[in-house]
Amino acid sequence: MVAQGRDVRSHRVRRWVGFSVIVPTAAVLLSGCSADDVFGFGWPKGITDQSRRMYDLWIGSVVAALVVGVLVWGLIFWCVVRYRKRGDELPPQTRYNMPIELLYTVMPFLVVAVLFYYTAVVQTDVDKVQPNPDVTVNVVAFKWNWQFVYPEVKTGGGQPIATQGGPNYIPVLVLPTHKRVRFVEHSEDVIHSFWVPELLFKRDVFPGNVTNTFEVTIEKEGAYVGRCAELCGTYHSMMNFELRAVSDAEYQRFVAAKQQGMTTPDALRAAGDDQPLATTTTPFNTERNTGTAS
Repeated sequence: MVAQGRDVRSHRVRRWVGFSVIVPTAAVLLSGCSADDVFGFGWPKGITDQSRRMYDLWIGSVVAALVVGVLVWGLIFWCVVRYRKRGDELPPQTRYNMPIELLYTVMPFLVVAVLFYYTAVVQTDVDKVQPNPDVTVNVVAFKWNWQFVYPEVKTGGGQPIATQGGPNYIPVLVLPTHKRVRFVEHSEDVIHSFWVPELLFKRDVFPGNVTNTFEVTIEKEGAYVGRCAELCGTYHSMMNFELRAVSDAEYQRFVAAKQQGMTTPDALRAAGDDQPLATTTTPFNTERNTGTAS
């Protein structure tokens, strides 16, 4: 009878273990997730050199958390099975076990210290600003739109070229790939936040004398949605823009067209980019908007 009871309990344990493995696996497969979604734990790889470092940090952190979690869950389940109630007799009690208490203290400290070290290294690298960037863009945020100014590229009249959305489409920020781009941010009213999800990075845009700066190197061409990631007022949800990453040759043609006074849509077409611009119904700031694209 004892052996039969052990067999029954062993069968139940195997059934629960199999159930705990099959259900999550089936959920992943039936959800239609790609391999990158599964092994990336929901974190996109990004399109910049800096985003790769943040992606690696995320994966390492999740793997470390899973290892610790599996260890803790294993100990919990082992204790449940090993020390489950077998009668009315109270099992031996353990108190003041110094090796165990020392382990409980040292292990969390080591885990936090390692995560802190790698986070500090990646954050320092992502925040690093080097002299003489290839491209500089002044990001001007205001309710509820964006203006992107290229201060180093002047028109015939000596004014820097700029781009700002019109009443029928959102502003488009055109940047070259494989070039170090510096963003200099400023807000004209309240706190906004410059965010392109594919950069795996966002930075707040402050009013007053506070200027935020960061640099990225975009490695993949394409059109990417940008957003304001700070609740800034009534039409915050409509404060979008588009980041269009192009080849350096196409970027130079775009800049040359802007220097001739073309609007951003015309300059993009002149540069050979025929992708349609995204439309918008954002109520633009009437003091800054002239009613036409720039």
